[in-house]
Formats: sequence, structure tokens, C-alpha cells
Amino acid sequence: MAATAGPTARRPPPMIAVDIRAVAMTAVAVMIGADMTVAITGAAGRMRQAGVVTGAVVTRAIRHMRILVVEDDADLQRLLKKALNDAGYVVDTAADGEEGHFLGDTEPYDVVILDLGLPKIDGVRVLERWRKDGRTMPVLILTARDRWSDKVAGFDAGADDYLAKPFYTEELLARVRALMRRAAGLATAEIDVGPLRIDTRASRVTINGNPVKLTSLEYRLLSYLAHHRGKVVSRTELVEHLYDQDFDRDSNTIEVFVGRLRKKLDANLIQTVRGLGYCLDDPGSADKAEA
Repeated sequence: MAATAGPTARRPPPMIAVDIRAVAMTAVAVMIGADMTVAITGAAGRMRQAGVVTGAVVTRAIRHMRILVVEDDADLQRLLKKALNDAGYVVDTAADGEEGHFLGDTEPYDVVILDLGLPKIDGVRVLERWRKDGRTMPVLILTARDRWSDKVAGFDAGADDYLAKPFYTEELLARVRALMRRAAGLATAEIDVGPLRIDTRASRVTINGNPVKLTSLEYRLLSYLAHHRGKVVSRTELVEHLYDQDFDRDSNTIEVFVGRLRKKLDANLIQTVRGLGYCLDDPGSADKAEA
């Protein structure tokens, strides 16, 4: 479905909803038979139910990244949030430049989708402030402005990509994936770490070519570590990228998911760096370097 409907607009394939929430549930993890459903909440928090990877495919296609959408058109904002949620991203929203600037300046986002014609503070000024303050997250400009001068102003302010309205959601999602790959220094949709391979387009995980079944939250955690392979990622950072801002966050649950991943994958792939966090890397690379 195009963001702005028209007489010739194509209707893309339907998306599968992934975000299931309930209120006032207290749990850490629940295992049901061979399929695992994970519920993580605080005393007055919400429950997020995770899907299961079947045949190495995350059936609800949850990925790993957190996105901010700054758009004042309520209908378009709702459409974008649904499309991104259905594609598996954690999404926060803002309806004006002031709130958008605050969120982008205080929360860790992997991509920002930013409208130019915002109330309170114009999108270009918001972007200029972020860049001046050292905020380096990829920013996709989304606007109805069609003049080349507006595009130049957006790029000069620090935008990484530009998409004019109306647009198709498939193109938006493809551009978001491309921005994330470039930010992680990846040229393709596949990530290889020793015997581990992750196909981010198909949400497919294999070890030595053999499919691995993961819950959606396990996949999100693994995928985020893979996009930062060789780097130490703190538990706090993992929690911030696994859940949206309204979720009761508990970093202790990360240990549960890391433990499960180690049992399903090569146990040496994810290393604990005491007091700092976790690092995903090829365990054989160190041996080769020493040899």
C-alpha cells in the first residue's frame, strides 16, 4: 500500500502483525513444549509475546533494530509505525520537531525517519541540531517537498537518504534495510561469523549450513550482536534496542537469552566480557591470528 493512496497505487503483499501486548503480567520466561514463548515484564508492565523461528525462519519476522518516526500527519505516522512494526522493528514516534529532537537526542536509534515540514521545529533544523551535537544515526528524509533545493538542504543538513511522498512501503523498508547495512559496514544482507550465518532479509539462521530454531527475541538479540560483531555490547544497550520506550526494561533477562543462544549455537561465539557486556565473534579468528 502506498503511503498516499491514488488511483494507480499497487497493493503490496499483506504483512503479518508481530507485536502482541498485554498489561500487568509478571513473568520472565515461559516454555511450552518444543515451542518457546517468552514473556518479559515488570510488576506493572506489559507482556510482549515472542514468535518462534520455524525451519530457521522467524515466523513473525522480528528483527533487531529501533527506529524513530517523526511525522506530524497522524494517518501517515500510524501507517509507518504499523508497516515497521510488521517488519519487526521497534518503533517510537513523535508528531512535532521539538519532541522528535528530544527523542533523537536522548534515545539510541538505529534509523530515524524524519519529515521536513514539522510544527514547532522544522525537520532540517532538527537534523542540523542532531549532527551538531554529534548524533550520527542514519536519517531518512520523508517529505512531500519535491523541489531539488529542498533535497539539497536535507542532504547538506546531514540526511543519509531521501524519499518523496507518495511512496510504497516496500521501497521504504528496503531503504531502511540499506541504511542499517551501511551503518554496520555490511555490503550484503548476509552476515557470516565463523560457522554462523544470518540472512537478514529472510530472518534465517544456520550453523555450518544447518537451520537453527530461535524465538523472536533470541533472533533479535543475535542479530544485533552480529551487526556489531567483534565489539563489546553492554546489557543496557541490548535492552534499549530490544524494547520500545514504553516497555519495562530489565537487563537481567538478557542473560537468559544469551544462555539459550549458547546452547543452540557454537557456545564460543558469544563471549562475556565481565563488567562490560557481550561480544559476538568468530572463535577461530583468534586462533588463526596467534598461528
